[in-house]
Amino acid sequence: MFAYTGWDGTVYVNEEVKHRRVNPGKAAMMAVAFLAVVYTLTQVGLQGVVSPAKLQANSTSALVYVAEALGGGGWAKVMAFALALSVIATTGVGIVLGARVIYGMANHRVLPPFLGNVNSRFSTPVAASLVVGLTLLGLTWAYLLSTSLANAFNDAIAITALLYAAFYVLTALAAITYYWRRIFSNVMDAVNLGVLPLAAAGFLGWSRCRLLPRRRSGRWPRSSASG
Repeated sequence: MFAYTGWDGTVYVNEEVKHRRVNPGKAAMMAVAFLAVVYTLTQVGLQGVVSPAKLQANSTSALVYVAEALGGGGWAKVMAFALALSVIATTGVGIVLGARVIYGMANHRVLPPFLGNVNSRFSTPVAASLVVGLTLLGLTWAYLLSTSLANAFNDAIAITALLYAAFYVLTALAAITYYWRRIFSNVMDAVNLGVLPLAAAGFLGWSRCRLLPRRRSGRWPRSSASG
């Protein structure tokens, strides 16, 4: 989760960058390319150090376990520290993206208008950021204090992959629908706005259908579901 979250952050802050009609899209495409490299190296690296059985047995702390197998306890502590920093970074990204979503909804009168206010000094939606940050703090406290709620959070984490897949399927279909006139204008647009999004939506939809029976039968380990 922490390795891959936030790649699409530039899309949500497009109103705060220069050349906002061009740069956020370019940044998102670069992020996808970098993510593909990071994802591939991570998967190959994890499976190349220890056996699949040992990796599954330590799935809740796979990175720390692999670091210890490679360099001993010292590097395991370094990896644990890196993970802690990534949690902080991911939380920050979550606050930024959540605030921008709330800000956009407030501007469309779906949420109270004060959430759409922008600070004159920092040019950021401060009210929306505070709401998201305080909400995350409240949910964290509830998670730590309530065992039953903790179980609910674990179930929610276990289906995060399915939720992300559904989100990106809908995003791809929305892009095809929005740009359908350009799909037939030239070959490049046909590939970028038609073939690739449709192929991605089909693959993710197929993956989601394959994973659902495993989830129902209990053969999908909770600890590895979010990856």
